[in-house]
Amino acid sequence: MGDNDRLVYSTGPDGTVKCPSCGRTPCECSEGLAGELRKRTQTEPVRVQFRRTGKGSGLTLIEKLPMHPAGKEELLSKFKKRLGVGGTLKDGILELQGDRRAFVKTELEAAGYKVRLIG
Repeated sequence: MGDNDRLVYSTGPDGTVKCPSCGRTPCECSEGLAGELRKRTQTEPVRVQFRRTGKGSGLTLIEKLPMHPAGKEELLSKFKKRLGVGGTLKDGILELQGDRRAFVKTELEAAGYKVRLIG
């Protein structure tokens, strides 16, 4: 193999992307796909904002989270269980019921993300 012939990613029989470094789906290593994604998006902070809705208590929105969609689903599930609230994932944006900005900011910063509170 030459210098330009390195494996960038491969897919399994079900179409899932496997990391060439660790071979996992989704990638969790610092050298592979997850590490590259962190390096590229490190300058842009995750946006966390609260938006009032018509009748309810409002929504906490988590935008620009540099994470695989499966990872977003897992994180949303973790937040919902810990907070005891409902939530959903729409177009890559995590939505949690209620004003949960402080909790989300603390959790994401502990995970190593830069967080910007909006509103």
